[in-house]
Amino acid sequence: MQIETPPSTKPYEKPEGERRGIVIVNTGDGKGKSTAAFGLALRAHGRGKRVKVYQFMKVPTARFGEHRMFEQFGIPIEGLGDGFSWKSQDLERSGQLAREGWEKAKAAILSGAYFMVTLDEITYPLIYGWLPLDDVLATLRARPREVHVVLTGRRCPPELIELADTVTEMTLIKHAFKAGIPAQRGIED
Repeated sequence: MQIETPPSTKPYEKPEGERRGIVIVNTGDGKGKSTAAFGLALRAHGRGKRVKVYQFMKVPTARFGEHRMFEQFGIPIEGLGDGFSWKSQDLERSGQLAREGWEKAKAAILSGAYFMVTLDEITYPLIYGWLPLDDVLATLRARPREVHVVLTGRRCPPELIELADTVTEMTLIKHAFKAGIPAQRGIED
């Protein structure tokens, strides 16, 4: 490890632009995409802002750690799917659930009722062809000026990356699962 001298001057100028809602994408093969999005939801909620979280691949009855936490804080979170594709008994039904869920999420974004809307794991129904990318892009462009939207998932379509204001790619360096350590409550769920 190389020791560095801490900066003694601010390394950037203060932006002069207008504050507005932004589109944030967390993508990549590394861990932490949803976790980072949930952190933003908590931060906004902590500032008294209205937040809504939609999870495109989770079932409506899911009770993972984030559901329990958001319930305690009064943050609405809604599962829109039937689990990951390899668990599905009917992929046509999975696609239909994604389309129905998108209509709910779209209405929430366009309503202007929320400061932030999180679309967790939305890239999967997009890349599976279950959701029309053009409609998602048009909705993000048409949203009220003050609405922030956070989208997560691997292999984010380039068109969505182009439209977004902030994009973070989580890079997989090492993962415990590949070393034979199974998923654990409180870490993966």
